[in-house]
Amino acid sequence: LTIINEILDFSKIEAGRLEIEIIDCNVRTTVEEVVELLAEQAMQKNLEIGFYVDNRVPATVRTDQGRVRQILLNLVGNALKFTHAGQIYIHVTVASETESSVELRFDVNDTGIGLTAEARARLFQPFQQADSSTTRKYGGTGLGLAISKHLVELLGGVMDAASVPGEGSVFHFTIAAQRGPRLAAAPTAAGISGARVLVLVAGKLTRIVLRRYVRDWGAVTDGARTIDA
Repeated sequence: LTIINEILDFSKIEAGRLEIEIIDCNVRTTVEEVVELLAEQAMQKNLEIGFYVDNRVPATVRTDQGRVRQILLNLVGNALKFTHAGQIYIHVTVASETESSVELRFDVNDTGIGLTAEARARLFQPFQQADSSTTRKYGGTGLGLAISKHLVELLGGVMDAASVPGEGSVFHFTIAAQRGPRLAAAPTAAGISGARVLVLVAGKLTRIVLRRYVRDWGAVTDGARTIDA
């Protein structure tokens, strides 16, 4: 089904008929849905997967939520495919902003097999993968990144990647969006500001992410993997 959908999307791109739908979008919810959808695959490979949305990111923005989800599913799905140990981490920040608009940046980090400079040069070309052995070993059409890059451009942004062979990759993209309606502030842990909090989690990535969120609430945090650490 994924292959069929990619071919259909690519056909629409070639015909200039791929459309976007601008609606109110909750960025945090969108990213969380992607992580929840792929969490089981990560667990099966004994990988950590997590995300952090900077507190400057507006509660709602106007963009194509379905296409943003599609881009993230492709990038995180690729990260899972090519990562055999370690973690996948999504980081969302504000690249620039005005009173009415915001440019969001999404980074998808992995500790996978990485890419050579030659492979990176072919990344976003249709029907291209890193090399012929990639298709044999991992499958796929080589269309996902080309489609995602086109979607990003339709959303007013750019996409690129950085990688070190054997150490991992970072795929990043931006989107331009209008600010959505202002919502009431999300509830946080009452009275936590200024408190000292111990984040006790075995997983390194989860520990880092939780500490960032607790710091956003105004607390001072320490982290440990075990009670004896």
